[in-house]
Amino acid sequence: MPLPGFHDVSPRYLRMPHVEKGMAVGLFGGSFNPPHAGHALVAEIALRRLRLDQLWWIVTPGNPLKSVAELAPLAERLRRSEAIAGDPRIRVTAFEARHSVRFTADTLALVKAHNPGVDFVWVMGADNLRDFHRWQRWQQIAMTVPIAVIDRPGATLSYLSSVMAKTFDYARRDETDAPRLARMKAPAWTFIHGPRSRLSSTSIRNAERQRATGAAPAPTDVGEE
Repeated sequence: MPLPGFHDVSPRYLRMPHVEKGMAVGLFGGSFNPPHAGHALVAEIALRRLRLDQLWWIVTPGNPLKSVAELAPLAERLRRSEAIAGDPRIRVTAFEARHSVRFTADTLALVKAHNPGVDFVWVMGADNLRDFHRWQRWQQIAMTVPIAVIDRPGATLSYLSSVMAKTFDYARRDETDAPRLARMKAPAWTFIHGPRSRLSSTSIRNAERQRATGAAPAPTDVGEE
């Protein structure tokens, strides 16, 4: 059964992007509520440093670990994502909604089943390492595809002590191996340094709320995606 918001989304977003065998493709998933320049920066760094042929900007129907109370409609988040994803190699997509997928482990299984011969790498901001062990079947995720962790403000050092980083310390690759990461057999992950944006979806929502209501700004987490 399709997830909520399915029928309001253009069919082109609901199809899995086309790829060819032998390609290296980054998978960059999130609520993007709303998307912002910080997300675009992570995508740009991943494309360049991982030498990707494509990057799939996967707008999720909803993050199981986050409240849906302030979640904007899927169609709106897709529209705003496409507006800031400037590189032609980026494919903004919501195929998870069509397949009723909410969890990353299921997304990876679906993607790999439909695209044999394609090398995938999971792309995420460093701030997500903090709660990665709370993701459903998180160890299975790490064993399924290589993972590229892109630096984010406040996460450069502290989140390297996360449960995920400690558990898979043996699988960490040097940053100089980033161009080959997508071709490696999982588990394999690396931390990629680079320019950082302090923008966060939380701070943007708070600012929009303040403008609309005149209320005082709520505390923000600069690492929230």
